[in-house]
Amino acid sequence: METEEIINKVAGSGLVSLDLESYYDQGERVVYDLKDNLYQGLILREKDFRAFLKEHDWSAYSGKHVAITCSEDAIIPTWAFMLLTLQLQPYAGQIVFGDLEKLEERLFYAALDRIDPEDYRDKKVVVKGCSKYAVPTSAYVEVTRRLKPVVQSLMFGEPCSTVPLYKRPRA
Repeated sequence: METEEIINKVAGSGLVSLDLESYYDQGERVVYDLKDNLYQGLILREKDFRAFLKEHDWSAYSGKHVAITCSEDAIIPTWAFMLLTLQLQPYAGQIVFGDLEKLEERLFYAALDRIDPEDYRDKKVVVKGCSKYAVPTSAYVEVTRRLKPVVQSLMFGEPCSTVPLYKRPRA
């Protein structure tokens, strides 16, 4: 009985896998809610806020990624967010105005800035779809935008089961 050689077609396909999950920043994410600084839950008093900023222990935010928001329906002057950022900046990793979703997008955009599209020039790229960490859809949109000009083809999924997205037309 003759045995048939098993050929790994995926390995021989020349596909390059790009796993966005590998760019996930492990840093802790926190929200700073300005509602705690409002007088009677309604207004932000500049004098009280400045005193708080001066006295608060900002080192508690060391290495953390911070989303700044206000969950109360109050008018917060722009300068308040700016002052808060100045206090957080020496300690926090990333700081964004918005919610945790906005923060996650910023973290992934910063990670995508470390990808050199030239590393994928003329390659068949599969952007991995399944991940342990939630990768924002916006990160998939952005990596598509960045890679399309250089790749031969772009797919989504796993090398053994892909969804074709783009194939450069033959010249």
